[in-house]
Amino acid sequence: MDTGLNGKVALVCAASKGLGKATAMALAAEGAKVAMCARHMPTLEAAAADVVAVTGGEVFAIEADLTRRADVERLVQQTVGHFGGLDILVTNSGGPKAGLFTSLTESDWRDAIDLLLMSVVHLSHAAVPHMRQRGGGRIINITSISSKQPVAGLILSNVLRPAISGLSKTLSNELARDGILVNCVSPGYTRTDRVIELAEATARREGIPVEAVERRTVQNIPLGRMAEPSELADYVVFLASDRASYITGTNTTVDGGFVRGTI
Repeated sequence: MDTGLNGKVALVCAASKGLGKATAMALAAEGAKVAMCARHMPTLEAAAADVVAVTGGEVFAIEADLTRRADVERLVQQTVGHFGGLDILVTNSGGPKAGLFTSLTESDWRDAIDLLLMSVVHLSHAAVPHMRQRGGGRIINITSISSKQPVAGLILSNVLRPAISGLSKTLSNELARDGILVNCVSPGYTRTDRVIELAEATARREGIPVEAVERRTVQNIPLGRMAEPSELADYVVFLASDRASYITGTNTTVDGGFVRGTI
């Protein structure tokens, strides 16, 4: 299938590991030129080298902290300066602090707002003018199943992920006439460091082994297993491709059937 991504310029955030790295890998495999960002440059450079080794693609590693607006603006400018434009923005970040409502401080809330929500606001604000110059583009926000169904012990995510979905839906309406399509992808339980971290937090909170938490999680997934990062990345590639030219304003789960709702 021709995705039409050959030669397109993509910026993938939080790309040093997990879902971000898998997405960068998948886009580069389709011929896209990929800028990868993360906060820890040695880990990011290693990830970028992996992508180049596997795909032979053009990759540019940029150190940036998405909670800092100045870093976000520099990130987009460096991407455009290096590749000559920007067609695809994949927003992504690490997850917020786990915890119950009464265990979280005001600082925890403000940090989570900057990490999850304001990073998407600032990235989109910086990217849109460049996409308009190209005659269109894609903004794809990697969120979480918590945007559809609350996850126990993750109140920060449960509150802020739906806010990203609301932002995306609004932007999809405002930017449609510019040819900029805006969608969310909500991964379910996927084999990443973040999922391991959450399982360990739940095990500590409940006083049970981590293995028991993992078994319970898988039992609640109709497909009977966690996803691999590449399975989420494949859907991001589809949304970025020419084959998704009439899809905007959506929030789709890639979760093996975990979310029980019908909407």
